[in-house]
Amino acid sequence: MSRTTKNGFIPRVPAALLLATGTLLAGSGVAFAEPAVPPALAVLLDTGSATGSISPVADAPRLSSVDNFRDVAGTGAGYATPRGTVNKGVFYRSNAIVPDDADLATLTALGLTTAYDLRGPDEIAQKADRLPAGVAYVNIPILAGNVNELVARIHSPEDARQEMRKMNRDFVTGAVERAGFAQLLISLAETDGAQVFHCTAGKDRTGWTSYLLLSIAGVDGGTVMDDYLLTNEYTAESMAKTLAYLRQTQGDAVAENFGPLVGVEASYLQAGIDQLTADYGTVENYLTTGLGLSADTIAALKAKLLA
Repeated sequence: MSRTTKNGFIPRVPAALLLATGTLLAGSGVAFAEPAVPPALAVLLDTGSATGSISPVADAPRLSSVDNFRDVAGTGAGYATPRGTVNKGVFYRSNAIVPDDADLATLTALGLTTAYDLRGPDEIAQKADRLPAGVAYVNIPILAGNVNELVARIHSPEDARQEMRKMNRDFVTGAVERAGFAQLLISLAETDGAQVFHCTAGKDRTGWTSYLLLSIAGVDGGTVMDDYLLTNEYTAESMAKTLAYLRQTQGDAVAENFGPLVGVEASYLQAGIDQLTADYGTVENYLTTGLGLSADTIAALKAKLLA
């Protein structure tokens, strides 16, 4: 039931919708839906070796039923670094992996060895992963909380944006969050073969992980931010559907207030980056002091990321 407080009207946003459809907020468990993007043809691109031989690696396929699935290394030749381009086909990022039969076959062809699910039990109950045969499943839950408390804090679009910024800051300040990211990065470093990590929408917990990996590789900050913002392109259709559903069921005001939760904005990731800088100075110090990663783990990740 909706109720009124001194802060104004609090909408009754269904918890099932919030959990099943995308973004989990720190201390909230709120989520929104991902879009369906028509498949595109994969483009084969060359990556040279030291001997001059050619090893073509395809762009990550665009999946209609898992729309935010993509390669951490980007497309084309891969993101540039001072030491060369980031290796494609090593680490993939995604939203909830719930493919239809055609997309499952496409995922199978990638030869994935391990999938890391960063969601909590309520999210998993809404959209349990469907993985290719033989892919190991590892659950590393990062962030959980009370949906109703989150809803009660949002009375304007700016309230929603503040929640998103807080979530990214919590990736730096939260002990539980740091432990989860440490476990994930260590696993990525120590596990062989192509691997994928994901949350529900593939943009927040997943986005922070990608930020760390690309930073380890030496990708420049502008490119990292552009990569973060690609969620708005990949998931444009389902974002529109989610907002349309909110308007239809909850009204225009609720859709406007909760709209900033559906996609990403530069200020969200930047809030986490600013917190990291304030607390640790550099990404390396965050990794070693904040997450407790060893030099060997960081070196292993860098070796996988760079040609």
